[in-house]
Amino acid sequence: MQSFQPTRRAVLAGMGASALTARAGFAETVPIPLTAQRAMAQIAPEGYPQTEVWSYDGTLPGPELRLSQGTRLQRRFVNQLDVPSSVHWHGIRIDNAMDGVAGLTQDAVPPGASFDYDFLVPDAGTYWYHAHTNSMEQVARGLSGALVVEERDAPDVDRDEVLMLDDWLLDPETAQIAPDFNHPMDLSHGGRFGNLIGTNGHYALTLTAKRNERLRLRLINAANARIFVLRLAGLSGWQVALDGMPLPAPEPVPQEIVLAPAQRVDLIVDVTGKAAAIERLGNDQEWHRQVGFEVSGQASRTRRAAPASLPANPNMDAPDLAQARAIEMTIEGGAMGRMPMSRMRGMMQDGKFWTLGGQAGPVEAPFARLSQGEPVRLRMINDTAFLHAMHLHGMHFREVLAEGRLGPMRDTLLTDAGANHEIAFAADNPGKWLLHCHMLAHAAAGMTSWIEVA
Repeated sequence: MQSFQPTRRAVLAGMGASALTARAGFAETVPIPLTAQRAMAQIAPEGYPQTEVWSYDGTLPGPELRLSQGTRLQRRFVNQLDVPSSVHWHGIRIDNAMDGVAGLTQDAVPPGASFDYDFLVPDAGTYWYHAHTNSMEQVARGLSGALVVEERDAPDVDRDEVLMLDDWLLDPETAQIAPDFNHPMDLSHGGRFGNLIGTNGHYALTLTAKRNERLRLRLINAANARIFVLRLAGLSGWQVALDGMPLPAPEPVPQEIVLAPAQRVDLIVDVTGKAAAIERLGNDQEWHRQVGFEVSGQASRTRRAAPASLPANPNMDAPDLAQARAIEMTIEGGAMGRMPMSRMRGMMQDGKFWTLGGQAGPVEAPFARLSQGEPVRLRMINDTAFLHAMHLHGMHFREVLAEGRLGPMRDTLLTDAGANHEIAFAADNPGKWLLHCHMLAHAAAGMTSWIEVA
């Protein structure tokens, strides 16, 4: 199988070649191209040169794809890079053949070739798409974009804004992306962190707004390793969805929003201040502007009432814990871990520093074989000195909390160093599904496994 490629607060702050034909039941149409190519982008502040990036359709991030719930996404991925690539549609519960994982669900698309992605989108919400061949490098170079599936009954807001949070590791002299993607420090510690942080491809994004304007903000953490700790200033409102899945009822925005790599949060907020911003907690434990809002004019004299809940997506029922099959997966390795050095040295010869369930990287056999529809309780034991953002493809899960309570549906869970976390889900989507850390250097260095549902 081809390779897939202090205090908690302080830690968080630091951190086929040929096209497929249309499937049965669908009329044959020519998909819209989505082209991976080299492009130039002004990531660094004015005065620095433009940065060469890898992009979809020449933009950074890639084009925002919007469609309605229950409709069909068709894109012909055209690879104009000089390396193989593929596209993963992160968080969408789709047919396994369309999941875009090179070496597991499809062959990587060679340079000059194409592949047709064609699937229905069953769930409304905020998702994203990104490269899933040598992801550690290809995503860091720019291959990602937002995927928004709109509800049939949209919430009452004045504007809907997508905010993709990211960081880039640039040479401070040339403003070009640092090319060392296999540095042992990144692979064995917290991952590859950028030295320039921005939103929607801009280091200092500023939007306009009006007083009492109601905004839907779709926040996506597209960074390779950085965990964003955020707060609102001059904005007040509610969380309405996590990882694309609507919450049962709107919840007040917490004082601090923690967004691990690949996680998303949907907010509905009112502009309440004379100025407004989304701020992030920096390594210096100070708050810095992530996105600014220039407030001018007035949308209304008073704030409107609290928003209604977003409509539920299909198949959001909680799994039956009493009937669930129990599985354990131990996360081991990394610097300052407890893995015997003799074993670590052997792994390092292959560029591996981490294991999931005793395996360093993808193997021929799945970590677990599950029957379609069976409920599962997966206990993840993080026996390392680092946090990990564990992502399951193809299905959403709920964290099992104290006294058997279940958390909201998610597709990516931030696991604490030295802690145990348990997730529960119904194995209702047949196929081969990746389970990996979305700190992408960790995934490249061993934290990649898969399960099979049949």
